[in-house]
Amino acid sequence: MTNPLLEMEGLPQFSKISPDQVESAIDQLLQRNRQETQRLLDSQSDYTWENLVEPLELLEDRLNRAWSPVSHMNSVVNNDELRSAYNACIPKLSDYATEMGQNAKLCDAYKTVAEHKNRLDQAQLKTLENALRDFHLSGVDLPPDKKQRFKQISQQLSRLTTQFEENLLDATNAWSKLITDESELTGLPESAMGLARQSAKQRDQQGWLLTLEFPSYLPVITYADNRALRREIYEAYATRASDQGPHAGQWDNSEIMDEILALRHEQAQLLGFANYAEQSLARKMARSTDEVMDFLTGLAQRSLNQAQSELDDLKTFAADQHGMDELEAWDIGYYSEKLRQHRHNITQEELKPYFPETRVVAGMFAVVERLYGIRITEVEGVDVWHPDVRFFEIRDAAGHERGQFYLDLYARQKKRGGAWMDECASRFFTSSLDQLPVAYLTCNFSPPVGDKPALFTHDEVETLFHEFGHGLHHLLTQVDYPGVAGINGVAWDAVELPSQFMENWCWEKAALDLISGHVESGEPIPAELYQRMLEAKNFQSAMQMVRQLEFALFDFRIHREYDPEQAGRIYTILEQVRDQVAVLRPPTWNRFAHGFSHIFAGGYAAGYYSYKWAEVLSADAFSLFEEQGIFDQAAGRAFLQNILELGGSKDAMELFVDFRGREPEIDPLIRHSGISSL
Repeated sequence: MTNPLLEMEGLPQFSKISPDQVESAIDQLLQRNRQETQRLLDSQSDYTWENLVEPLELLEDRLNRAWSPVSHMNSVVNNDELRSAYNACIPKLSDYATEMGQNAKLCDAYKTVAEHKNRLDQAQLKTLENALRDFHLSGVDLPPDKKQRFKQISQQLSRLTTQFEENLLDATNAWSKLITDESELTGLPESAMGLARQSAKQRDQQGWLLTLEFPSYLPVITYADNRALRREIYEAYATRASDQGPHAGQWDNSEIMDEILALRHEQAQLLGFANYAEQSLARKMARSTDEVMDFLTGLAQRSLNQAQSELDDLKTFAADQHGMDELEAWDIGYYSEKLRQHRHNITQEELKPYFPETRVVAGMFAVVERLYGIRITEVEGVDVWHPDVRFFEIRDAAGHERGQFYLDLYARQKKRGGAWMDECASRFFTSSLDQLPVAYLTCNFSPPVGDKPALFTHDEVETLFHEFGHGLHHLLTQVDYPGVAGINGVAWDAVELPSQFMENWCWEKAALDLISGHVESGEPIPAELYQRMLEAKNFQSAMQMVRQLEFALFDFRIHREYDPEQAGRIYTILEQVRDQVAVLRPPTWNRFAHGFSHIFAGGYAAGYYSYKWAEVLSADAFSLFEEQGIFDQAAGRAFLQNILELGGSKDAMELFVDFRGREPEIDPLIRHSGISSL
């Protein structure tokens, strides 16, 4: 039987990927890469881009393209067999990456290539600069015993971060509640009721089934009049994968979190950094840990008074209008929604009929077509991992194909929560290869109910635009080398610029007319409703700001202040951060950190601040469109050519200055966020 992972040509054949073939395929590819790397090093005396770097990048690309569909399927159609195959490969891939990174002869060969600057273009120089930095960050300079320890740590971290994510997925899937008395669900909108009925039916149950998947959880915590039900689902959600809650001790991430922090700290110190936060900045725009802390605390100081005032307003409203003298964590969303309706006469549910999937997706494509002169069309007959998945191609104004992407919009069992963009293939152009970029765009929105199209909240529309911004960064690149094409090689605290930038169009009337249309009449959002949307845009914006700052400060401090002599301080530091910036205090049994996969299982460790850092860039970038027009072709072309097309081929600040004509300013972010306490 042939193995599709070893014969990867064109798009992945997901239906043909068998879990029992995965490990053998990866073993063969790793063995071939090792042998070819050694052959390349031994067969040359004068290393060049053409005889060393390009062949090595071809090997890496083949491995990445084989592993990509396996890793992706493990996230979106998880099962025991696939998980087992995935976990068997993780330590092998980790060993290989560390081995390559610690290969001193390979590092010296790259240095030789980099010395001949006159032979190289800008993207090649940046690729080599990044590679030499990454050799150091992989421990190439360490003595043999420390190299071995570094390798052990890397393997342990790969295993632990995977286990963290699996525990969270299993804990999320484990909880459900079947409601058979409709009166217990009073207050829930019909869309949420329909989803709950459909979920029950899919499991051969009668009634309404609630789960911890976000499209089920959010309506309950926001709309359910049943306070006991809100508390129950809040507790289940807020204690996932922890020592608390309905599955206390099962899938518990407590020890895993401590181990991850300890190993990151040890690895950072092996490399000569004081802590992991310092190490993380080697790949970021921020120049020091003090600069990051000053940035976050400065934003907190600007926002805290307004956030406290917003919370006081909420408490007064709940007491005066609803007789609630004491608000608990499971009351905040509910009464906030009541206050939003009271003050602005608008709800997410009122907007949902105007955002059917059929209009939103097509409208989003129309927005970027006007901005960048591209055309997006659906392609039928492509092999996918689930019937809901669709496939599209992008062509430029001249008709040249620029990239392709999969779109997987809906929440389901065995699918990791959240929303993300990931690479299927990177742009790679050589004398022997002509490879277009391919992306996965994944969300967890409410699926269609019955025979009607899915209806999105405006928040979900923003999420879709956000992930598509990442996708465009990957897909529209004109850089030919994978290491700095698209999102690759971009400073991590700038990588959110294109995604957050795209969210702005969700609030502009000219764009909303393209992405909205009533599900029954097709009518655009009425002017009066749009005005109410704008008035409610920054509702509790300062509370949202300090909440994000709480996450960012917590993440940065647990990595910056880690002390092996004082292990187990995760929640101590979290409480200290809340003392500093939070206006809301959850119950003591809340275990938020146990589900914080961004930093314990994703790429945001000591980097969650990047969302706010990049938001400064994105708000300032969009201010040019506010000045010149949101569909101004010159501004769109400038963003395309200076940001999207150049990827990581130049430093992020240099690219931003080329686009904006100056360094970023923070005032647009403050203005867009509705923070007025300056």
